[in-house]
Amino acid sequence: MTEDTATEPLVTLSEIAEIELFVLRRMKERTIGDHDSVFKGPGFNFVGVRDWEPGDRTSSIDWAQSSLTNFSPMITREFEQPSNATIIAVADASLSTRCGTAGTIIAAAIARSLAAVGLSAVLFQDLFGLVTFDDELQQRAAVRPRIGKPHLIHCLDVYQNPAADGSGRRGDFTATIAAHLRRTSLLPVISDFLFPDVARVISELSIVNAVHDVFLIMADVRFAYQLPDVSAGWIEIFDVETGGTRVLSSRELRQLVVRVEEWQQEIQRLARDAGLDIVRVGLDRWEMETVLVNLVAERRLRKTQG
Repeated sequence: MTEDTATEPLVTLSEIAEIELFVLRRMKERTIGDHDSVFKGPGFNFVGVRDWEPGDRTSSIDWAQSSLTNFSPMITREFEQPSNATIIAVADASLSTRCGTAGTIIAAAIARSLAAVGLSAVLFQDLFGLVTFDDELQQRAAVRPRIGKPHLIHCLDVYQNPAADGSGRRGDFTATIAAHLRRTSLLPVISDFLFPDVARVISELSIVNAVHDVFLIMADVRFAYQLPDVSAGWIEIFDVETGGTRVLSSRELRQLVVRVEEWQQEIQRLARDAGLDIVRVGLDRWEMETVLVNLVAERRLRKTQG
């Protein structure tokens, strides 16, 4: 990963527009005719006030309260809008996802998955939120579920720059996730799953699945380990997460992609054994978006009819 790669957006606005058009085409038949209105009940319910956050509407600013704080910070009135579904994406923002080859990093696949799932939520005016975690399975950032495309773009920005959110929290992985779930929710967990103790995490997510609808989206990271042949007999590699180094033979280096493939196949087996649905998404954008949009639509329909 180069410094330039780190500063470039993982998903550009033009790519978001392309994904949005794709979602509209794929979901058109689901929104015609008997599609229920999402505006049920009393409409918007006042919840309280809080500090202004990026993505908030200007019309929601409480100017009277903001003047008392000299507009630093500005105060926003918060409303809760009844919605057919709530989707809270749990996304891997560990340092390993910021690595890759040929100018493409693993986090780009995760961000595109977030965009596809989030734009499906936008189409149905569902609430969409985000929780990101690091290599130690600790929360890095969290964004409360809201409705709308500007909010989704804010979530994507938080995923790319999680440190800027400032809401890091330490604690048990699944307990931290559960703390954000105020109602029964769709819970896509998006990661490369290349972290220790993954079997325990999947087992705990299966318990969460008893109340919520958990499904796993695994980024296919084989491309990041398809390294060019090197003439050196021994190569020193550096772990960006632990800071440790290790010396591998050129033969072991070539076998990395095979070992990663075996690891991710094992993840798929563990997920199925735990009763969790899992899909593996690669760099083919159209294939990825087709799989994810269909998956979200099916599970959302299951939830709203349940």
